Amino acid sequence: MKKWIKIERIPGVLASSYEKATKLAVESYYHQVAEEVVSVFNQGLLLDLGTGPGNLPVEIIKRAPEIQIVGIDLSRRLIRMARSRAQRTNLSKHMSFEVANAANLRFDDESFDMVISTGMLHSLKKPSKVLKEIYRVLKQGGEAWIFDPARITNHIDKSQWRASLNRRERFFLWLFGLLGLRKPIVLYSRDEIVPLIEAAGFISYTVDEVDGEVRIKMKK
Repeated sequence: MKKWIKIERIPGVLASSYEKATKLAVESYYHQVAEEVVSVFNQGLLLDLGTGPGNLPVEIIKRAPEIQIVGIDLSRRLIRMARSRAQRTNLSKHMSFEVANAANLRFDDESFDMVISTGMLHSLKKPSKVLKEIYRVLKQGGEAWIFDPARITNHIDKSQWRASLNRRERFFLWLFGLLGLRKPIVLYSRDEIVPLIEAAGFISYTVDEVDGEVRIKMKK
């Protein structure tokens, strides 16, 4: 895998353009993931790492209101967006959002019945720390799913997204591209991620690549 500078947090100036992109992927991507989650898990406490503007938690709760979700992200602006979305959909009593680092979680050991993350793995500077934290906070017998899309643009109408951007959003996207801060997304390969999974403590796991997406499912 080529080594790029990894930016774990969506910069505040790009948060709104990112939110618009993920919003366009709700039906084409987040619906699908939510359906898959609730097919095996429909009650209990779930942790969503790198929750962004909260699309996935909202879609999960719509389908399984017996689930309680905690979503974390490094971006304060995205967490504010997630809280606002939960309130607008009248689902805030089922979920909470907070600014936090997935490599250093505040939660007690074996706090969660399930952990999920979509689109975060490739951005991690130290994925081994995050995997160890996932193992620590996951209850015995619980599952952790990590889905890492190659590009969110695979699931959206790019022309529709570009048309939705205002002048300020276009400027900062251009600026980050000019400075070389918008790097191609490079996924971890199976050979790279399997040793990290096992070092974290997981024995039962699958790692698949489907349509450019790495899909990791681990059971404690």
